Formats: sequence, structure tokens, C-alpha cells
Amino acid sequence: MTRRVVIAEDSVILREGLVRLLQDRGYDVVAAVSDAQGLESVVDELNPDLVVVDIRMPPTHTNEGLVAAISLRSRQPGLSVLVFSQYVETRYAAQLFAGDAKGLGYLLKDRVADVSDFLDALNRIADGGTVLDPEVVTQLLGASRRTDSVDSLTPRERQVLQLMAEGRANSAIGAALHLSAGAVEKNVTSIFTKLGLAPSPDDHRRVLAVLRWLES
Repeated sequence: MTRRVVIAEDSVILREGLVRLLQDRGYDVVAAVSDAQGLESVVDELNPDLVVVDIRMPPTHTNEGLVAAISLRSRQPGLSVLVFSQYVETRYAAQLFAGDAKGLGYLLKDRVADVSDFLDALNRIADGGTVLDPEVVTQLLGASRRTDSVDSLTPRERQVLQLMAEGRANSAIGAALHLSAGAVEKNVTSIFTKLGLAPSPDDHRRVLAVLRWLES
């Protein structure tokens, strides 16, 4: 199935580059706009499957893209959204991910080292997955008011929590940190206990639980 995409990016060079890249990979780019108002209009009109949106766009170049993404997801819960930016905006990012985190992603432009990695992340988001750049997770954790709970985590538990928030399953966490399945499960259980969260085997619900805690 060909996925229909809308791109919102104020840099004409990057916007056209994304259009060409996604078209070459089989995506149907139904619109490419330069501001958040245009994004909301075309999404309401064209009902795409996926949106790729920058954060800082006209007129104020502050947080228009994230605010638009939150608004669009409230109206179209099934819409997949990739926030693709140079900046981490913690307040609205936490708000965006505090609902159903399926089909959401946040990647930093300067940290995408390979086109194939970007396309893999985009495909995962389009398939209903959740993708977060580790730096985004780190800054969300740092912005949380519940630092007392974060401080109670061990360094290893922090590593596990970060990978959980990136949408990794226990097997992937174990492979990344060279831990046994039992050790990963022990850390996960401890994290949820310390943060007062009920553990769940569903990856999306785990990400949602972490981000709800960050937003609270």
C-alpha cells in the first residue's frame, strides 16, 4: 500500500529534498507546505497517512510545527507524525506524546547520519511504531519536574529507561546493553516500581507510560 505523505518544512531546499527522497522510495507526497497553517489546511483536506513536520516555522519560528501536530492528532488520532527538527522543544513534545504514542516520532536533523536510518524510522512510524532520538529522551528526562524519582534510578536503569522510551523491546535492550533477558526484566520492574508505573509487556504502552510520567 502506497502511503500518502504531507511535508511541512520552511526551508525550500530541505523541503524539496524530502519530497524527492520520499517519492523515490515509493511514498506518495500529496503536499509540501512551508508553514503550520498550510499544514493543518492540507491535512484536513487531503487526509494523508503520515506527516513530516519541522518545529520552527513562520510566522514566529518558535513552536508552530509541534502545536500543529498536537492539534492534528487530536482531530485525527490515526495520523502518523514525524517531528523532524534541529531543536528539542520539551514542553510541547511531552504533550504530543502524552496521548497514544503509536505512530509518533521525533528525530533531530543533525543526528540523522544515514538516509537508510531516516527511512527505517519513517517506516516504523508509518506502521504505528514510536521513534525517539536518544537526545530527545535525555532532554525530556532533564525537563521533568519529578527529578526526585529520576534521581532514584541507577545509571543502568537510566540506560534501560532511555531505550524503553525509544520503543525498544526487552530483547533489543538486552542486545544494546549486553544484558541477559532476566537482567533486563529486573531493571524494567525496578524502573516501574520507582516511578510508580504499572509495567506492561506492550512496547507502545511502555513508551506511553514513560512519556505520561514525563508530562505529569
